[in-house]
Amino acid sequence: MPFTPKPHAALLIVGHGSTENPDSSTPYFEHADELRKRGLFAEVHCCFWKEEPSMREAAYMIEAEEVYVVPDFISEGYFTQEVIPRELELNGPSTERGGKLWHYTLPVGVHPSMTGLLLQRAQEVAPGVDPAATTLIVVGHGTGLNQNSTKAIKDQVELIKQSGAGYAAVLDCYMEEQPFLAGWDQMAPTPNVVVVPFFIADGLHSYQDIPVLLGIESEVGEAASQREIFRHNPHHLRGKTLYYSSAIGTGRNIADVILDQVADFDSSRS
Repeated sequence: MPFTPKPHAALLIVGHGSTENPDSSTPYFEHADELRKRGLFAEVHCCFWKEEPSMREAAYMIEAEEVYVVPDFISEGYFTQEVIPRELELNGPSTERGGKLWHYTLPVGVHPSMTGLLLQRAQEVAPGVDPAATTLIVVGHGTGLNQNSTKAIKDQVELIKQSGAGYAAVLDCYMEEQPFLAGWDQMAPTPNVVVVPFFIADGLHSYQDIPVLLGIESEVGEAASQREIFRHNPHHLRGKTLYYSSAIGTGRNIADVILDQVADFDSSRS
């Protein structure tokens, strides 16, 4: 369905940000830029937890009296359930404060439309490769802090299995919990393997940590070679042909998922 414009409302995209990697905020600004071009909202802004502008500054940037807050995060967890509501002083799905009405949607990564983006990215990174001879691995960080952090990835794996995309196997793997990405070659039953990081930004995980876990690099390298890592597909490693993509959130089509979350919020309240 086409998105109904909201010429009197503002859109606030919230990201994590990083004090170590200035590139990590780039996708958020690109998503905002894409949505500004479409002219669907009176204003479109970004704010961050670890970068400027901060969430505390958000209210001062926005003139509109109605604000849709969309967490540009992969999963529900500590940041979406505790940090963002605390920093923006939100006390539920809709909050009136400071003369504004704030609507708080679910994070982009839990929306079913992410499935299509994952499949599109997998096809882009391995063009012409037969899915029937390919294992698709969706990679997350993994943490013992919040069980929801892996739920979004497990859900996507199931949706891809049901999609008819035809992959011989679809697996979820993690950097810091089982099943560990480091054993990717033993888990993949096929000669071809496609690995898609389920992150919003290509941060140090995508550039440095995951390539070491995959065996593409022998040790964590300099961030200066960041973008090169995605230009060398395929990699012939451990008896497999490996294709490694950039993070799912780096595409401008995440803008469509942001709109989907806003539309879903409205329909759930109607």
